[in-house]
Amino acid sequence: MGRPLRIALLSYRSKPHSGGQGVYVRALSRELVNLGHDVRVFSGQPYPELDEGVPLTRVPSLDLYREPDPFRTPRPREFRDWLDVAEWAQMCTAGFPEPLTFSLRAARLLLPPAGGGYDLVHDNQSLGYGLLRLVRAGVPTVATVHHPVAIDRDLELAAAPTLRRRLTLARWYGFTGMQARVAPRLHGITTVSESSRRDIETHLGVPAGRVDVTPVGIDPDVFTPPPPGRPRDPDSVVVTTSADVPLKGLVHLLEAVAKLRTERPVRLTVVGTARPGGPAEAALDRLALRDAVRFTGPLPEPELVALLQSAAVVAVPSLYEGFSLPAIEAMACGTPLVTTDAGALPEVVGRRAGLTVRAGDVGELTAALQVVLDSPALAEQLGRAGRRRALASYTWRATAERTAGWYRATLEELGHPC
Repeated sequence: MGRPLRIALLSYRSKPHSGGQGVYVRALSRELVNLGHDVRVFSGQPYPELDEGVPLTRVPSLDLYREPDPFRTPRPREFRDWLDVAEWAQMCTAGFPEPLTFSLRAARLLLPPAGGGYDLVHDNQSLGYGLLRLVRAGVPTVATVHHPVAIDRDLELAAAPTLRRRLTLARWYGFTGMQARVAPRLHGITTVSESSRRDIETHLGVPAGRVDVTPVGIDPDVFTPPPPGRPRDPDSVVVTTSADVPLKGLVHLLEAVAKLRTERPVRLTVVGTARPGGPAEAALDRLALRDAVRFTGPLPEPELVALLQSAAVVAVPSLYEGFSLPAIEAMACGTPLVTTDAGALPEVVGRRAGLTVRAGDVGELTAALQVVLDSPALAEQLGRAGRRRALASYTWRATAERTAGWYRATLEELGHPC
């Protein structure tokens, strides 16, 4: 088994709700500690909610994208050093600075000799240049890449309606070039699916053979089917979307709901937020769906579980997914799924937990949702299969055990026996 490891787990932002990086950081750190390891989380804002026994080192930024005032103007006294100035300047020129500036701040804290003597530094998706400072100093440094963000960039550029919008997006996603330079130079990369492993080789230049695959999961004692005797709402469709962007396919789902409402009083609940002036908000008016769609914003875990337990079906209409934690959460709650065939979704959901449609095909999406809504027996069958699959393949305990094994293998390759 080896001795307990000391791990620094980094996350440049840790939104503590479904679909956010904070879910991964909280669950992985908790289960690693339960396995006997010593884990400290280093995070920028928004800070994570962590379990007892997992200490947090706050790595504050200027928090330029906080709610309710994103793209804010900091007061002069908020600027502490040149990194703050660089962060502000990059935002003012339409860039997204957080992966870079967080990694540089974290490197300051972790570089020897004052870095705390960690056996290994595990970055969650920032892939910033600061990590290379750790590599050059001989600190074992690895990263989780849920999927290459360059895929988000390409999909958004393809959907951009104007040249000005394309230029703005290209600038915003400028950090993806840095990530492609950093990833191949780290001591190890892990990802969540075989689909993402292939995409990492394509977009980040890391050979697939060097990429570990460890799926993420759920807590099966939290995400559970509804208690016996509690009926589901037969007209309730739920979708979780972490961002109102083309990648998530929300507009396609809204169009499907509009078609369904010509025959039945379907209601859609979106666990997420519509961007003001964004594609979802425009679609609500175009399709006259204001009275049929509710946006909840981020939900605390108990409220999310209750919502999934009451839904007739959960939709995942994405044009790409590196994994899809919302799909696993629905499966664990015994809720039937309708998903697209994009990215890792077929790999994650399998053939029995949901119906699969072609990504971007509104007609197929509408028909599949209608089949599930019209057939309670099929819905129950899909839900039972999903629960079995989640318990067999996707728990946070299994994620932590496989991650700890990967840590040890990486350290042994580097000549650090543990």
